[in-house]
Amino acid sequence: MSSDATSQDTGYILAIDQGTTSSRAIIFDHDASIVSVGQKEHEQIFPRPGWIEHDPAEIWGNVREVIGQALSKANLTRHDIRAVGITNQRETTVVWDKATGEPVYNAIVWQDTRTQGIVDRLAADGGLDRFTPVTGLPLSTYFAATKIAWILENVDGVRERGERGELLFGTTDTWVLWNLTGGPQGGVHASDVTNASRTLLLDLRTLEWDDDILAAFDIPRSLLPEVRSSSEEYGRAASSSLLRETPIAGILGDQQAATFGQAAFAAGEAKNTYGTGNFLIINTGTDVVASTNGLLTTIAYKLGDGDTHYALEGSIAVTGSLIQWLRDNLGIISSSEEVEKLALSVDDNGGAYFVPAFSGLFAPHWRPDARGALVGLTRFVNKGHIARAALESIAFQTREVLDAATADMGTPLEELRVDGGATQNDTLLQFQADILDLPVVRPVIGETTALGAAYAAGLAVGYWSGLDELREKWQEDRRWEPTMDADERGRLTRNWSKAVERTLDWVDDDVL
Repeated sequence: MSSDATSQDTGYILAIDQGTTSSRAIIFDHDASIVSVGQKEHEQIFPRPGWIEHDPAEIWGNVREVIGQALSKANLTRHDIRAVGITNQRETTVVWDKATGEPVYNAIVWQDTRTQGIVDRLAADGGLDRFTPVTGLPLSTYFAATKIAWILENVDGVRERGERGELLFGTTDTWVLWNLTGGPQGGVHASDVTNASRTLLLDLRTLEWDDDILAAFDIPRSLLPEVRSSSEEYGRAASSSLLRETPIAGILGDQQAATFGQAAFAAGEAKNTYGTGNFLIINTGTDVVASTNGLLTTIAYKLGDGDTHYALEGSIAVTGSLIQWLRDNLGIISSSEEVEKLALSVDDNGGAYFVPAFSGLFAPHWRPDARGALVGLTRFVNKGHIARAALESIAFQTREVLDAATADMGTPLEELRVDGGATQNDTLLQFQADILDLPVVRPVIGETTALGAAYAAGLAVGYWSGLDELREKWQEDRRWEPTMDADERGRLTRNWSKAVERTLDWVDDDVL
């Protein structure tokens, strides 16, 4: 590296991680080590069964606050920050007035299922795979397009305002970017290719919004952000920000960011993130691989003018949020960390299986009619067995999407790299290795989502030299090897499959 390039490693990169349950700002140094963290949770709003919302104004306020927290804890100012990267909960949909910045409705969260009627209406002409050849995605309540359509159809006056060009749409990366760069005073209205690929409106190959699909959803094109790469300067922080004039230079949807942070840059490399939901991503390189086994085709990343890299994804709606449900709805634990101790109070699941289809089943089933079920109950089962069944459900669901990915790719993985909050649970990761019959590997740096966004921003401003340098930063922390007998693995997975069957065909016209 030249002496000029070496001078580029001074300063720090700040990553904004706008997640499903909280917003965080994390500052990284050149070694990809965490310098400081600011974090604040936001309210989860449940107006009706199946409806999940966030307050966009609360989210933006929290983002501003956590930036201040992270800078203060590290005793840094904007002059120390070389660039900012953004990563975000994908698909969660915000529509706002571009003149005032006021949202027209709460953000509709990716897990929300209220738009099933719109899905059914559009699927009546061409089926659930009507737009899959173009977008890589099936028709589903999961993606942003149905949420935009719902807001246009159900919030008074919004259709007319949208058609007059007064409104803007964005997933939360776009919402944060627009506000951070000035909002009504010149804010940048853009999204990166990874987030755009989750709307059900983007042509994966041309990277353009598809006019035919927009017409089918009756969404005005003027609402949509400009589609940009994942690593470039989009704009600079506004004068009102603590980060004034700092380049905003990286955006990746949270799962793609975690993949990038795991240094899974090449075809065949993969990671599994354990968060609110679980998300397995396998990089397919520059090839668009169509799944025949219930996975999604999505964009992994695009660095500046470089080639677009694609991936297969297995999206699971409810994993970590099931543990929160045990805490908040049932009260059998007082903190998420307690679930491991409670699960270890018993020797096994006692015959209980918990399928958390709270938002239907995502990959590989795509069954919106499913609902959660706790089955196999006897008088023997206690709260320890329920805790263990909840943890095991995370691993069973991962097994399903990994089996689908292996069928699509034609070759099995040699190991599974994992990240996310639940990977601090040793009991879960041992069971994961056992049920997969595959080594499970956790990296030293667990904050791979924020790290991926930092990497994208740092590459754009020359803070890091390239992907080879980033690969060298990945280090293994711990590895779990499978120890379970094959017959026991077969028995457990067979019973899990029976439990999944019990969740299906639950929702009909008169069932919430």
